Amino acid sequence: MTGTVARPRTLRIVRALFVVAVTALVANGVAAQDKAARTPTAMIVMDNGGEIVLEFHSKDAPRHVENFVALAKKGFYDGQRVHRVEPNFVVQFGDPQSKTKPMDNPSMGSGGPGYTVKAEFNSRKFERGVLGMARTQDPDSAGSQVYIMLGPAPSLNGKYTAFGQVTKGMEVVDKIRVGDRIKSIKVVEK
Repeated sequence: MTGTVARPRTLRIVRALFVVAVTALVANGVAAQDKAARTPTAMIVMDNGGEIVLEFHSKDAPRHVENFVALAKKGFYDGQRVHRVEPNFVVQFGDPQSKTKPMDNPSMGSGGPGYTVKAEFNSRKFERGVLGMARTQDPDSAGSQVYIMLGPAPSLNGKYTAFGQVTKGMEVVDKIRVGDRIKSIKVVEK
């Protein structure tokens, strides 16, 4: 007799747990969609004038986007100088040493935030305007140095992490020279 009473009760408990689990999955899915819908953008304001708007690819490189956004919100990039410009290739910044050291210092371009970010290679192509993460020969050595593509570089595809795109201000990027200072990078949550 106890077996017949326990089964309906067990079924009710299983059904209730199922409803709770489905509700949680749906809620998490909605939260994930909301998070994706609120992908941040950033505005780089150059000290000598000009603004560059970046849109991030959170689905393709979530850790890189999170890292860049966190550094920007802390003011890490504010006051840094662009330490590398390769015509038709890249404009690169993100070395904290660029705030104070001379641009011809042998260590320029080797600084970072004190930690690294694991690679998130993806199918994004390194075309003009793409935002990529610089690294050493170690694929998991990215930190704070980033570059904006001035032209296509298929040799980087699948070997470096692309995590954003310039959506406005490429004409400003085209005029950047080594030593130009970044006044600020402001993150905007959508």
